[in-house]
Amino acid sequence: GISGRSSSDIFAVGDGGTVLHYNGLNWILMNSGTGNSLQAVWASVSSDVFAVGNGGIILHYDGMTWTYVSAGKTVLRGVWGSSPSEVFAVGDNGTILKYDGAAWAAMTSGTTSALRGIWGKSSSNVYVVGDGVVLHYNGQTWTVVRSGDPLRCVWGNSTSDVFVAGDNGTILRYDGAEWTAMSSGTTQNLNSLWGSSSSDIFAVGNQGTIVHYDGTAWMPMTGDATGSLYGVWGNPASDVFAVGASGTIMSCDGAIWRAKSSGATNTLRGIWGSSSSDVFTASHAGAVLHYDGASWTAMAS
Repeated sequence: GISGRSSSDIFAVGDGGTVLHYNGLNWILMNSGTGNSLQAVWASVSSDVFAVGNGGIILHYDGMTWTYVSAGKTVLRGVWGSSPSEVFAVGDNGTILKYDGAAWAAMTSGTTSALRGIWGKSSSNVYVVGDGVVLHYNGQTWTVVRSGDPLRCVWGNSTSDVFVAGDNGTILRYDGAEWTAMSSGTTQNLNSLWGSSSSDIFAVGNQGTIVHYDGTAWMPMTGDATGSLYGVWGNPASDVFAVGASGTIMSCDGAIWRAKSSGATNTLRGIWGSSSSDVFTASHAGAVLHYDGASWTAMAS
């Protein structure tokens, strides 16, 4: 996973407890204090960063050191917060944990499904998706608001405009009143969502699948990737990037997706940028690449 606050303050996590920090000049390998693989990272400010991963591990960075906050047996797959004192971690077996600024506590999720993605607009409006379930948090309790669909990712434009996607080309939309299944134009599993607005959303998935929503319908887009895609990000909407298996990096100028030379062979899963000429992607093995608006280059990490 990768998360940034600015072009000079970016964190990436991965296998074997790998934590990297970019200070605007160099990537620095940090001492995480664990050998557990880390799945996701969320940075509120440079002195309040959380990472989660295998074995139920939760790490916290205070601007100086990483500390081992909590651990159990369940794999944690996602972390997000509305503030440093309102942070959620989600994972297997319906696990949801909440941090209140002082301690982590388990929450009643109402499901035993593996939870894979989290998105929120505020501390009282949070969505989590997983294997056959969509959960919503209203600031007090979690409620199962949709079941039966195997889901992997969630993205929202507002509290009344939320999209979720997952296996077999499943895409659902919430309009503030109800959830509606949408025709995605694919049967491939969809792994990641990103949008610039409710009429400009991209979903990427297995076998190089890329679909785009223009506010009216989802349409497949042409690209030359054949491997699975795991991450998508853009800024602005006319400059969008997707990353995936075997070092695959794709870019779209608003109409056509083209493969970019990355020099990487590891699977790239996370992507983040501060602008369309300052984009970073990382693998779980600790490889980091940077795009400067012209080309992708490997960075020393």
